[in-house]
Amino acid sequence: MSEVPLRTGVITLGQLLKFIGMIPTGGETKSFLMETSIKVNGEHENRRGRKLAPGDVVEVEGHEAVTLIAADM
Repeated sequence: MSEVPLRTGVITLGQLLKFIGMIPTGGETKSFLMETSIKVNGEHENRRGRKLAPGDVVEVEGHEAVTLIAADM
């Protein structure tokens, strides 16, 4: 499981997918979410605007799980 540091308190699922390189542009988020199984904290999720915070675990089908952590400032 890899860790992704957050500089802000929250990030949306769509922003995270772009940040970690799962999708090249934000415009592809909707179709990616429709075609790919994604879980947030063990529950299926398909909303690109889902707010994520440190401690959340995101699992994308076929990829290593990601844990969000607070970035050291």
